[in-house]
Amino acid sequence: MVKTSVIILNWNGKKLLEQFLPTVAAHTIGEESRLVVADNGSTDDSVAFLLAEYPHIELILFDHNHGFAEGYNRAIQQVDSEYVILLNSDVETTAGWIQPLIAYLDAHQDVAAVQPTIRSFHQKSHFEYAGAAGGFIDCYGYPFCRGRILDTVEHDQGQYMDEIPIFWATGASLCIRRSDYINVGGLDALFFAHMEEIDLCWRLNARGRGVVSVPSSVVYHVGGASLGKENPRKLYLNFRNNLLMLYKNLPSKRLFSTFCVRLMLDLLAAVHLLTQGKVRSSISVVKAYRDFLKMRSSYRQIRRENLRMSLNAILPGTYSGSILMAYYLRNKRTYASLISRKKNAIRNEN
Repeated sequence: MVKTSVIILNWNGKKLLEQFLPTVAAHTIGEESRLVVADNGSTDDSVAFLLAEYPHIELILFDHNHGFAEGYNRAIQQVDSEYVILLNSDVETTAGWIQPLIAYLDAHQDVAAVQPTIRSFHQKSHFEYAGAAGGFIDCYGYPFCRGRILDTVEHDQGQYMDEIPIFWATGASLCIRRSDYINVGGLDALFFAHMEEIDLCWRLNARGRGVVSVPSSVVYHVGGASLGKENPRKLYLNFRNNLLMLYKNLPSKRLFSTFCVRLMLDLLAAVHLLTQGKVRSSISVVKAYRDFLKMRSSYRQIRRENLRMSLNAILPGTYSGSILMAYYLRNKRTYASLISRKKNAIRNEN
């Protein structure tokens, strides 16, 4: 059995495969690791390209687009390896990128998942928006990263080279034990895309299975290759899925108060978008709330199960305050400044 399967989920991404697959294949395929492309029902020439140019790469074919979450769920069911790495098709890897990730998991049996440092493909000295040097979450469910808070992305000067527990690892390059992935139910297929890796890592952390940043491994991510950051569809999915994630995982004593604050903050966001002339984006926030309320009842049993399986009341990588207040009112624009005055602001960081 091959120890590690690196899985790229592709949907109409022939251009990205042409650009990034040569480097990924060179840095990945070996005695202990293999490269798998799972095609999510592409209608371009992706499959023909793979069959012609990369016949040695394992190919999994789906008959239609299952989305990011269910696409990976189905692909991971079909591979047989101790570890799986979810790798976006717009990621450039570096030589030796896999070894530090696997070495850390081999040495720490209580850790389920790790992520490398994610730098920007277009600005390689800087962290990348989606993941940076590890993901965190504030008390109201807003995610941020070590190296990227809201729209402020830091220059990587080696300031975050320590291996630390984090709340979530980015789905752009997520290395996880296959058994842990399956045991906690994998990615939530109803999310379709966006926030699904944060929800997965929440379940892992709550059940005592650690998630860690391993900065000695580095990859470069384009980001926004499927949907741009300002795309109304992406905004809708991020808001809706974030609300579903909170409902699925928050302890009962925090649920009502958190949603009251979130409603106020998200309405302010919708009004702000409207004043900027971004009408479709503003409507996306409203639609996200509408559809969350429609879907909530279908998650009641899942919520009960998540709370029943939860072992930890305080999770690693949780910020005790509001990241919005820290950013806009206290001018805390970096992870280092965020924790400089409040020693225990982020739980279990070491």
